[in-house]
Amino acid sequence: MSLLDVQNLTLEFKTDEGLVTAVDDVSFTLEKGEVMGLVGESGSGKSVTAKALMKLNAQNAAYGPDSRIDLQLGDGSTVDVMSLNRPKDLQVVRGGAVSMIFQEPMASFAPALPIGKQMVEQLLIHADLSKAAAKALSIEMLDRVGISDAATRFNQYAFEMSGGMRQRAMIAMALSTKPQLLIADEPTTALDVTIQAQVIDLMKELVTEFGMGIIFITHDLGVVAQTADKVAVMYLGRMVEQGPVRDVIRNPQHPYTRGLIDALPKLDDLDAPLVPVPGDIPSPLERPSGCVFHTRCSQSLGQMCQTSVPEWSHRNADHKCACHLVLDGAGQ
Repeated sequence: MSLLDVQNLTLEFKTDEGLVTAVDDVSFTLEKGEVMGLVGESGSGKSVTAKALMKLNAQNAAYGPDSRIDLQLGDGSTVDVMSLNRPKDLQVVRGGAVSMIFQEPMASFAPALPIGKQMVEQLLIHADLSKAAAKALSIEMLDRVGISDAATRFNQYAFEMSGGMRQRAMIAMALSTKPQLLIADEPTTALDVTIQAQVIDLMKELVTEFGMGIIFITHDLGVVAQTADKVAVMYLGRMVEQGPVRDVIRNPQHPYTRGLIDALPKLDDLDAPLVPVPGDIPSPLERPSGCVFHTRCSQSLGQMCQTSVPEWSHRNADHKCACHLVLDGAGQ
């Protein structure tokens, strides 16, 4: 049994303009001790997919009838996340078996409470610790993510910290409960390079120490190459390529994956111009039919790509791609 098994996840938002599809038929698995990179441009549905694992999306979210999320808990039992509706029932998932590091740290802390008090409160809810032990663990985690004089910072408010320090405090808070699954949504965006490396090393250490699984959401394929075991590429709510990270980066099969890699600076040719993916990601309100990437694809096969949703094609047992070019043999 995998730590996490997501099958046919579809999520729509009810709006005044009608139903807006944010995630469309997404499936993937994650094993214990495994790190999966989830990459794609802003608007690809990465954060919405991650929040769905804890049913944290807005109240106007509607899940597809075939959507299924099975999560293995610490005691070996499995919970069907889609069957949980009441906040009390979801507590076993939210902050317990699953922790999430959000993009914006200021929105994750209550401004009127010290950072340490919030860390202790969540530990008292989700861990069998005394208040003194919870405080000691919180200070230890603040220190481990690189916050100097952690005992003093423990009593400070979020607004008293810099952006990077708030980000590190949020990471410490998420890691302190030792979750089965850690969702890291752009966790190193606000950090300088040395602290980025420190945080990435800490995550790797905790994966080894506790066997937790990590979903690492990022735009930075360099971070994914350093951190992840496998990678899933998303575009406009659909997964278009999945596989071992080195295989996908060295042998990208989907035109969108190749576009993301080509957009990176070339260290061996610093004068080479950057090559952006042409066009802009469409609005979910104007979702293209067929292959959702065909409006920006320079290799589009015309009518086939415009009308038919591509099936998955396997390059090997672990590396697969959803593209008509690959099925047609033109993309290999």
